[in-house]
Amino acid sequence: MADATMKPGISAEATVLPIIFAVSFCHMLNDIMQSMIAAIYPMLKADYNLDFWQIGMLTLAFQCTASLLQPVIGILTDRKPFPYSLPMGMGATFMGLVLLATASNYGMLVFAASLVGIGSAIFHPESSRVARLASGGRYGLAQSVFQVGGNFGTAIGPLLAAFIIIPRGQGSVAWFCIAAILGIIVLSRVAAWYKAHMLANAGRKRMIQGHSLPRRTVAIALVVLVLLTFSKNIYMASIGSYYTFFVIERFGVTVQQSQLMLFVFLGASALGTVVGGPIGDRFGSKVVIWFSILGVLPFTLAMPFANLEVTILLSGIVGFIIASSFPAIIVMAQELVPGRVGMIAGIFFGFAFGMGGIAAAVLGVLADRHGISTVYTICAFLPALGLLTIFLPSKKALRMA
Repeated sequence: MADATMKPGISAEATVLPIIFAVSFCHMLNDIMQSMIAAIYPMLKADYNLDFWQIGMLTLAFQCTASLLQPVIGILTDRKPFPYSLPMGMGATFMGLVLLATASNYGMLVFAASLVGIGSAIFHPESSRVARLASGGRYGLAQSVFQVGGNFGTAIGPLLAAFIIIPRGQGSVAWFCIAAILGIIVLSRVAAWYKAHMLANAGRKRMIQGHSLPRRTVAIALVVLVLLTFSKNIYMASIGSYYTFFVIERFGVTVQQSQLMLFVFLGASALGTVVGGPIGDRFGSKVVIWFSILGVLPFTLAMPFANLEVTILLSGIVGFIIASSFPAIIVMAQELVPGRVGMIAGIFFGFAFGMGGIAAAVLGVLADRHGISTVYTICAFLPALGLLTIFLPSKKALRMA
């Protein structure tokens, strides 16, 4: 990171790309460690003789810990920002990985997953705020770059698990602690810039962009955005937690092959995130949300019935399209509630984690009773909720009053 980015004279209007790339890089590290947990589920299921509902509870422990804490942290840091919470959050993830590598029973696995969730809860609201501070007004671009780091991390995690952890066993999880240490170092530098930025702008009046929308319209729009996040993240949870089991059961592929197939979906999701933000900056968030949520429906409906080759192709298309919406959802929500960046980031990232966790647990019960194929047939209809996008305000309506 260039030393120039650490100087306190940077104004709020400048786009500070090194800082945006730094938080994106740490988002990648954070999500590598997150996705690694889900990627080793088949190994843990065999080693600990777990049922699908126990797999779902692991996801619930991780994601609900993150979900419950993120909005609280966002609200607190809106009132009093705490730059050095970023490396502290990565420290919690480090401790979770150490415990995961050494766990000897199911209870320790659940506690380890919860610690990783705490680290994620601290990381997301504050790093999203830093990306917005460094955006220079290019909010869609900043959110896309920030989030694409997480998407790439989510995509890379299963590959690393397939080639490092699965062949060498649970103890090799400790190698991922190196990523946590690297994240602590980088986030310490980001925190120094964040603190300098706060000091440099301490005497300035806070400029908050407003809009002329009535409160009822804002409330309806926020409910719609929450429901769209709901549909997107339940579908993503079905892929993240059970896609490997689905392709192993249906097509007879190996565990490593299933991880490569998961990588296709997650890698395409990362590319979709890159595209979504800049398009939202140019044409408005609503256009991106229409395309992303409702536009993916024909492909999700076809996927449960496709052969192996078509399933791989469809998974890439679905991942690309559905992931493009989240930067647009975050930006629109922050425009609807100006001045509450941390709270909105915490609520929506937290809601994403929470819904993913609850969905993973419920889908695990359904999978035990009715089979994995039934789960994917049900989830295929979730993007139909994208029709609710009609109730969102247009780009013109969100301009300054």
